[in-house]
Amino acid sequence: MKIITIGREFGSGGRELGKRLADILNCEYYDREIITAISESQGLNEEFVESVLENGAYHNFPITYSHSFGAVTIMQHPHTSVFIEQRKVIEKIAQQGKDCVIVGRNADIILKNYKPFNIFVCAEEKWKVKRCIERASADEQLSEKQIIKNMRRIDKNRAMLRSFITDSKWGDPKAYDLTVNSSGWEIKKLCPIIAEFIKYSLDNKTAE
Repeated sequence: MKIITIGREFGSGGRELGKRLADILNCEYYDREIITAISESQGLNEEFVESVLENGAYHNFPITYSHSFGAVTIMQHPHTSVFIEQRKVIEKIAQQGKDCVIVGRNADIILKNYKPFNIFVCAEEKWKVKRCIERASADEQLSEKQIIKNMRRIDKNRAMLRSFITDSKWGDPKAYDLTVNSSGWEIKKLCPIIAEFIKYSLDNKTAE
């Protein structure tokens, strides 16, 4: 079984990379499916679940929650169940024993005992802005300044959540098996190269 996790800066193309890798490597793909599973299990609106997980709702957790999803002292916090359920959902995915690609959710930390292949995708700001503009829906009328503001806010929240649950720093190259700078690249042209590297790396790890 191979598990590939993808951490990414907002606008770097990490989600597209994950989907294309899953297709190339014939893997199951998990992204928003995790939010849907949490929503259904907890009886919560998907937008609320996403807000809790992405927008810094964890800032109000007691410090004793840090690095532990099971601390009894925080069980009464209204958002605790969302984080615990996210961990359960991700662990259940791994327990199915199928090859898979999981985007975001600090899955590399949650599944570290499964020894996943961990990727982090980054890019220069101008390329991330360009990608956001190209992929914006017709009803999105954000200026470049607003895009940059949102991009920085989201990445800040991701970094804070990472530090909240682990000693590993978000985006630190030493925490991943491969760091990809997507600046100036079409994701679809990067994916076959990355897929070959993953297969080579996993084959060598198996042989050790």
